[in-house]
Amino acid sequence: MPRIGLNQRFLDSTRGQILSLLRCEPRTVEELATAAGLTDNAVRAHLVTLERDGMVRQAGTRRGEGAGKPATLYEVPPGAEAALSHAYAPVLELLLEEIVGQLPPDRAKALLTRAGRRLADELVPAPKSGLQARLEAAVALLNGLGGAASIEKRRGVTVIQGCGCPLSTVVARRPEMCHAVTALVAEVVGGKVRQCCQHGDRPSCCFEVVPAA
Repeated sequence: MPRIGLNQRFLDSTRGQILSLLRCEPRTVEELATAAGLTDNAVRAHLVTLERDGMVRQAGTRRGEGAGKPATLYEVPPGAEAALSHAYAPVLELLLEEIVGQLPPDRAKALLTRAGRRLADELVPAPKSGLQARLEAAVALLNGLGGAASIEKRRGVTVIQGCGCPLSTVVARRPEMCHAVTALVAEVVGGKVRQCCQHGDRPSCCFEVVPAA
């Protein structure tokens, strides 16, 4: 999967232009160089970075005229298209608001809880051994999603405290969305957690780990 998120500034850059050319059709280094007005070596340098970031891959070869060595074709893999779209976030936010707004509170909570658990299963498929390892896995997952979290001790209680919220835009308007993140954290931790999140204009995550009875 791609390791970068793309903005307009990137797409307007030389590397972004190469990516745009490859979205239309697979091309060789020479074809890209001609279309972009670059040297072959400059194109190769950009392709190395794009391959590293999962935005480009080799896609076979194309034999040109004569008996020379076939040239490598490059293309944009299907999975990279998501990083090129700016539609997912606003559409998802509106969809979630509609779901939460239309369903009764108990059904909305149940749906969001299931979604959080499924997301945890997909992102952390192998449960960690030991509470500390599971806590660290939960924090790493939140941070990977944009939560800026850490593990703290408060009067003997273990707390996962975030300096932000991975769903801040939606949570600011619909605090109920915290049910999904709470379920995600509980699933990774392997036990109950108590939500103590800060809501309002600048939401931040906070989950107390409930000791096993």
